[in-house]
Amino acid sequence: MPEGNADIIRLNGAEKHFGAVRALGGVDFHVGPGECVGLVGHNGAGKSTLMHMVAGTLVPDSGKIGVHGDTEDNYSVSRAQQLGIRCVFQELSLCPNLSVAENTRINHASLRGLSWRRKAADLIAAKLDEIFPGHSISASDIVGDLSIGRRQMVEVARAFTVTQDRLDLVILDEPTSSLDAHTAGQLLAFVRRFVAGGKSCILISHVLGEVLRNADRIVVMRDGKVVVADAADAFDRDRLVTAMGGAEARQKIAAQIAAAKPTASPLRVRARPAAQKDSTDLVACAGEIIGLAGLAGHGQTDLLLAIFTAASRARAGIEVTAPVALVAGDRQSDGIFPQWSIAENIGIRSLARLRSGVLISPQREAELAALWQKKIGIRTPDMNNNIFSLSGGNQQKALFARALGSDAQIVLMDDPMRGVDIGTKLEVYDLVREEAARGRTFLWYTTETEELDNCDHIYVFKNGRIVANLRRDELTEEKIIQSSFGDAA
Repeated sequence: MPEGNADIIRLNGAEKHFGAVRALGGVDFHVGPGECVGLVGHNGAGKSTLMHMVAGTLVPDSGKIGVHGDTEDNYSVSRAQQLGIRCVFQELSLCPNLSVAENTRINHASLRGLSWRRKAADLIAAKLDEIFPGHSISASDIVGDLSIGRRQMVEVARAFTVTQDRLDLVILDEPTSSLDAHTAGQLLAFVRRFVAGGKSCILISHVLGEVLRNADRIVVMRDGKVVVADAADAFDRDRLVTAMGGAEARQKIAAQIAAAKPTASPLRVRARPAAQKDSTDLVACAGEIIGLAGLAGHGQTDLLLAIFTAASRARAGIEVTAPVALVAGDRQSDGIFPQWSIAENIGIRSLARLRSGVLISPQREAELAALWQKKIGIRTPDMNNNIFSLSGGNQQKALFARALGSDAQIVLMDDPMRGVDIGTKLEVYDLVREEAARGRTFLWYTTETEELDNCDHIYVFKNGRIVANLRRDELTEEKIIQSSFGDAA
């Protein structure tokens, strides 16, 4: 087998169609040993399809796949595993009813015998300790009981575990999308060490700064093709955004936020976290965008869900004065209805308006879906297609359309931008500010500090409590980190 300095993976002329949709149109792509390749592009550009081919989960309609210098005619997941190629998919692939150790065993057939559970537990615990020091995850934890951030940590750590199979290349598809800044930093530092040791990674991320700081070479895709490939130091953020064909970064956020809010600003939400014993409440009025910050898993999502519940039945310590909608970040578990069409997924929050008599009017449902398809840019030839026909980012757009197309005057956003490209993010930021200017209230938990620039006010959480209360002009990343790690009560 001709290895040496041969590319770990090389695709020549890879094409893939899904019905009438061309996902890939003759792509050439390669990764060399000891290289971190950044892969960027808007949702639907073809990145995930290309990575499914590299991982062996999709077969190209035409084109060649070569691994370690040899052409592979019967490439598959098991063959990729044998050849040292692993993938952490954007939509996590862990079995929720199994423990962390049992999920690790799935990847390693050599873990057998009466003591396989202990071996699997030791293997995954050691890798979690190496990548995410202080992670607080037990190998005996049931995966379905973990937060999405911790599930992401397990998925990443599992991909880097090694027994009898070699490990040469790990594909990381939006690996930090559910992680807070601290945990994402731990992962990216490990990736740099991994690559420095002669191994390789493919890093797919919509956080362009992550790609610019950590990749050796960057490949930009658009409409199923590679449009630019160059050394990472040949790019800056503006060149990347331009190459992707997306909207250029705009400088109007501060001006829009500073613009006058509705003169009447009635209280929309007053909420105290369950762990809060003092008088620190989260307060949100009409037309405000309120940010929830801090390390993942410290009570932000719990409070949003408590507010969501309080909209329909009274809860101690929470006051809600208007209809509520939720945009879930974990769309697979909490957001989409997988057996339904895109239009049905959008219309479910607006059933009262869609009724004709006692039945739902297909025409009204289609009109609502078409309006928001155009307004938020959902990429599909037919809104009656199943929701799973959309890319991950477009599925998330459908969840925004569901909330914003409803009568809700309070929109709860639970880290909703994970896996969403920069162009779409900018469009959604504009839409959120536009809706806030009309009097809608947004409570926005995000693990991306730069998104907090869109907020009027920020509450920082630690251990289920609000430990800092910042106006936008007081906001700095240092203050958030200091509050998250400091000894604030």
